Amino acid sequence: MSENPPHPPSPPGNASPHPPSDLASPVEDQRQLILALIGICAVVMLVALDSTIVGTTLPRVVAELGGMPLYAWVGTGYLLASAIVIPIFGRLGDLFGRKYFILVSLGLVSLGSVLCGISQSMPQLIAARTLQGVGGGMMIATAFAAPADLFPDAMRRVRWQALISTSFAVASGVGPLLGGAITESFGWRAAFFVSPVMGVIAFVMLWRYFPPLKPRHDTPPRIDWLGGALLALAVGTPMAALELGFSTHPRPVLGLVFLAVAAVSVFLLVWYERRLEQPMFPLRVLERRESRLLNVVGVMTGAVMFILIYYGPLLLQVEVGLSPTQAGMILAPLVACIPVGSVINGRLFPRQSQPQRLMVFGALLLAVGCLGVMFLERGSSMAFAVVSFGLAGVGMGFIIPNLTLFMQMIAERRDVGVASALIQTMRTLGSAVGTALVGLVIARTSVNTGIEAGMVMAIVFCVAMMALSQRIKMKNVRR
Repeated sequence: MSENPPHPPSPPGNASPHPPSDLASPVEDQRQLILALIGICAVVMLVALDSTIVGTTLPRVVAELGGMPLYAWVGTGYLLASAIVIPIFGRLGDLFGRKYFILVSLGLVSLGSVLCGISQSMPQLIAARTLQGVGGGMMIATAFAAPADLFPDAMRRVRWQALISTSFAVASGVGPLLGGAITESFGWRAAFFVSPVMGVIAFVMLWRYFPPLKPRHDTPPRIDWLGGALLALAVGTPMAALELGFSTHPRPVLGLVFLAVAAVSVFLLVWYERRLEQPMFPLRVLERRESRLLNVVGVMTGAVMFILIYYGPLLLQVEVGLSPTQAGMILAPLVACIPVGSVINGRLFPRQSQPQRLMVFGALLLAVGCLGVMFLERGSSMAFAVVSFGLAGVGMGFIIPNLTLFMQMIAERRDVGVASALIQTMRTLGSAVGTALVGLVIARTSVNTGIEAGMVMAIVFCVAMMALSQRIKMKNVRR
């Protein structure tokens, strides 16, 4: 890739190119710029560790604290809190700047992690994990939008986003292994003190090197409290319906109540936000067809990714007959190859006149990988299994960075945060949809049938992602 590539893609339509001065980074010192990005990478790694490290510790937690009926709530509380605050703080970052929200989120996650480590009961642990979810949602909302502040030029940004994707993927893969190793060596409480250590490192890096950029507004920014409440309901209630109403232990009446509340909340949100000059959720973010298609693809991406991550180990152990350790080693290429795909995507991006083709190619690789996973059975070659999961990971690497980048480019500069947060929220919703649907099939039939249905669902989603991505028209002109 050349040092000064020609032009990044920009959205179709009447969007005019930004003047060259708009594309200059607000940080002229290259050392400070790199250190600020390293701080953002540390935040992203903390988000990934915070959400994955707890999985391998929970069996020991339940054995000591009891409360098996509350087991699922440790994850559900975190997921709900995170999903609710992501779009809200994405918007607040657009209005007031992102630096101090990131710093506050680091404090919340670290505090929540310490409280988890000293919890004496499952309700205390759930409350602490929910607090962590609030901090984690703030992190996701601000950290993934921060590169757009440092690199207004999307061509430079895409190269650094590969580093951010790599950081997230590596931490996601290391999290369960690290949690298990620490739990075995020092006990489950020690695992919760990893986040505060990383939090301190990230806090110092961002405090010293990330600039306190203040967005410019024609009128003083005001917080739309009612819009925020409606947005929280619109995002949180569908997640609650999936997690509490249609999960492994379905309660359909409760699920339908949550879905009804969600429908009413969305209607009221759209009606109310149209009337405001500074809404919590500016509807213009979804005005373009491309942005709507990207969010649909985001839902499917989250679903496919978490079907593979959550049910891949189950498939390897039940269908293929591997031990948990062997299954973990076979699954590792799925996460390890995401940064490989991201780096290749960053290299190819400047050379594409229609860069949406990279997402189509990624979805094709993902579909081939899922197809290979679906045909795994006892006696299957381990090399074939590794290649299948690896192809799926490379495909994800072509999709995930471009979802965020394209949304940031389609959105107006003043809406970059909420646009980035929206795509992260849709991926989170997709992960809940995928895991809930497969879990429901398993609960009503059998593990084998549920896994097969999940892989078929993943392949169908991949094909749909290919078709939708081809319709996201992006032209290679500087913006």
